[in-house]
This record gives sequence, structure tokens and C-alpha cells, in this order.
Amino acid sequence: MADATPSSPSSTTSPTFDEVFCGLLPRLYRRAVMLAGSRHSAEDVVHEAYLKLAARPQRFLAHPEPYAYAFTTVLNIARDAHRRDRRQVPVDAMEGVEAAGTGGTTAGLGGVTGAGAWDGGMEQRHAELEAVRLLGRLSHRQAGIVILVDLDGYTIDQAAQIMKVHRGTAARHRARALDRLRAHLVDTQHGRGGR
Repeated sequence: MADATPSSPSSTTSPTFDEVFCGLLPRLYRRAVMLAGSRHSAEDVVHEAYLKLAARPQRFLAHPEPYAYAFTTVLNIARDAHRRDRRQVPVDAMEGVEAAGTGGTTAGLGGVTGAGAWDGGMEQRHAELEAVRLLGRLSHRQAGIVILVDLDGYTIDQAAQIMKVHRGTAARHRARALDRLRAHLVDTQHGRGGR
């Protein structure tokens, strides 16, 4: 009984900035990879977001939805980094990563294992790389809306609030993004069928 009394005040205290942010890290890293294009860049983006949010932890902790607040920060940092990098290195890095990461390895595993067999996570990794590549074809605002609505499950209204845009603007960005992705996929399928 005496042990239960001291633990109850500690359980009623509000979580610290680090506790809340660390709880969001896996989700933020996954989204940052989709926005930044590589794991290394995503780590830099999330680290910079941590530093930016840690400067004013009260705002982060007082926000009704800390993930949304952190995601907006990650999105802005990824956008700024992309603009800087685009001026410095005009190279499509994803094609090199995709070719190196999935080239012979996937084919080798596919030939050895049967359908439905575990492939060591290669299929999931290939799907993640493909999602990153496709999201890279969108503007950061379009990619942010698609991630929030289609991957994170927010409504258009919620995504618009998170992105600090009007609902109609968010819906228009999402519609244009999905149209662009569909057109790319159709072009890709026609290209494969014509070979």
C-alpha cells in the first residue's frame, strides 16, 4: 500500500517533451523518408524538427494533436531541404537507390522462393521505395496532403487544419496529386506493355 501512494503522483504528471516526441519517432521517421527520399535525409529532417520543436516545447505539448504539429514541422523542413538540394545537385537520386536496392536481389529471391513465401522483407522494402519515388513526383504540399489523408487516415478537413490551408485548397491539392500519380502509373503500364 505504501508503494502505491508514491507512484500515483508520478503517473498523473504530464509527459515531458522528450517522452511525447520519442513516442512519435517511428511514425515521423516513416513519413520523413517518404518526404525526403532517403533514410539518411529523413534522419536529418527529423533531427532538425526535434531541435526546432525543443526550442519551444510548451507549444508542442499544448497542441491538441502533437503528431500533427510535428508532422507539419517535418514537412516544412523537408520542403526547405529539397529546395536547397535541388539548387545544388540536379540529379534524380531515387533511380540510383532503386536500381541498387532492388536490382538483382529481388529477382534472385523471387526465383528461389515460391509465391507467398517470405522474401526477407524485400517486397515490403520495394513497395516503400516505390511509394517514396511516387511521392517524389509531387510537390511537398501535395505529398503532405496525400500522406495525411491516404496513409495516416485523417479527413480532408483535419489535413487542411494541420497544413494550415483552406479545406478546398487541401482537396484540390489531393485531387491533383492523385491525378498525377494515376497518370504516371498509366504511362508506366503502357510503357511496359509496349516492350
